[in-house]
Amino acid sequence: QVQLVESGGGLVQAGDSLRLSCAASGRTSSYLVMGWFRQAPGKEREFVAGINWSGGSTSYADSVKGRFTISRDKPKNTVYLQMNSLKPEDTAVYYCASRSITSMNYSYWGQGTQVTVSS
Repeated sequence: QVQLVESGGGLVQAGDSLRLSCAASGRTSSYLVMGWFRQAPGKEREFVAGINWSGGSTSYADSVKGRFTISRDKPKNTVYLQMNSLKPEDTAVYYCASRSITSMNYSYWGQGTQVTVSS
């Protein structure tokens, strides 16, 4: 099992940058996909970015392509989400999650970290 803890959220102005971190603990393996999701009040949770732990391949939601970058530091067991050119519509609680590489279901979730982007 994997335990996930997000950090790095905060209040910024439009155009600013933030880097979110997701520290993983517990049993891990190479057969994992790590993902970032976000949920704004009154809206459904949406996929933001994902990364294959072993190979490093990535995927992004269209809304963040070119602005956000997901990465991982294997020795530190940490996944990052670098967010540049932030917009007010990026305001949400951001969650780190993980799933088996053979599954579509994200089984493990962090507690979330708030990102607020002012105009």
